[in-house]
Amino acid sequence: MTGTQRRQQLIEIGRALFAERGYDATSIEEIAARAQVSKPVVYEHFGGKEGLYAVVVDREMSTLLEMITSSLTQNRSRVRLEQVALALLTYMEERTDGFRILMRDQPVSAAEGTYSSLLNEAVNQVAHILAGDFERRGLDPNLATLYGQALVGMVATAATWWLDERQPSKEVVAAHLVNLCWNGLAHLEADPVLASEWPSGKGL
Repeated sequence: MTGTQRRQQLIEIGRALFAERGYDATSIEEIAARAQVSKPVVYEHFGGKEGLYAVVVDREMSTLLEMITSSLTQNRSRVRLEQVALALLTYMEERTDGFRILMRDQPVSAAEGTYSSLLNEAVNQVAHILAGDFERRGLDPNLATLYGQALVGMVATAATWWLDERQPSKEVVAAHLVNLCWNGLAHLEADPVLASEWPSGKGL
């Protein structure tokens, strides 16, 4: 196994253990044992458990933030909301271990790389988009951050619930979240679907 392959192996093993047990309950000894290497090999690649954890978290944060960021490039506001919700749900579905790591307690020394810091970044991006929408509609753009916090918080909380339930499908969950975001409780659609599934020509 090359050095690069060994490093990737240790990252995957560490990722699985951190997701299963959390940072504090995972030991260098167990990581080394699962990789069938000596402890010095782990230290050589990462300098210790905290270094390995930092690499794992950084990769998960980058993956999720990239998915969220790319979902915000759509032109229509409703579609952008749908894509943000779907991006988070898809990440949780495909990288459940990674999401559990981001949600778990982290080392005291970890100043960044937390789920809350990632959500703050998402809020900033959503608020920036909303500010532009608000200005075009004659609304106060200074309120965009408040609405960004509300929207991202709602999606994140519902997505965390869905992680254990996995029902209904992520597409249905996203459609209902956007139904509430877009229409409000007073004007909910009875059976919402994603805008991408609407008949062509139906407006937003």
